[in-house]
Amino acid sequence: MQHAGILRTWHDDKGFGFIAPSQGGRELFVHISAFPHDGSRPTAGEALSYQVEAGNGGKSQAVRVVRQAVGIQKLPPTRAIRPGAPSQGLAGKAIAMVLLMALGAYGVKQYKGYSHRAELERMPPVAAPAPSQPMPLVGKEAAASAFRCDGRTHCSQVTSCQEATWFINHCPGAAMDGNHDGVPCEQQWCTPGTR
Repeated sequence: MQHAGILRTWHDDKGFGFIAPSQGGRELFVHISAFPHDGSRPTAGEALSYQVEAGNGGKSQAVRVVRQAVGIQKLPPTRAIRPGAPSQGLAGKAIAMVLLMALGAYGVKQYKGYSHRAELERMPPVAAPAPSQPMPLVGKEAAASAFRCDGRTHCSQVTSCQEATWFINHCPGAAMDGNHDGVPCEQQWCTPGTR
């Protein structure tokens, strides 16, 4: 016959407790082995149904205990798997591969630019061919003849627009015309109105 009651006390470290019957009377001994083997531990205060049998020593005890609380059974968490969904590991590897390839292409491009620039710097300067007949120097040209190619290559190393213009026209390796429009040192010496 099935009886109902409340688990009044539970000694988890010892594996037993006592049930207070719903219809009243003496509390009944209950052992952990009488509970379902569902992985959850008994808790004092939970509603139970049980059967009574004589235990060791002839005393009554609860057996075949069933928990009455709804949702007490614990199921192990399961990982939801969507059918047809690509693995995150595979997608992550694909993205990493694309990034590595892009980074490699960028590095190769930069290396080629630097190696080409270094190659140009190693080349010996090319002298301009001398005119067959010297031309007479007048005005600004006469003043420009005072300049000579002495290794200066930047705007900060010259003192006028006229000098910078002479350098880009006569000296190889002069880096004074950043935008290659024929006007050197536009921000420092050859501003509009000084040319």
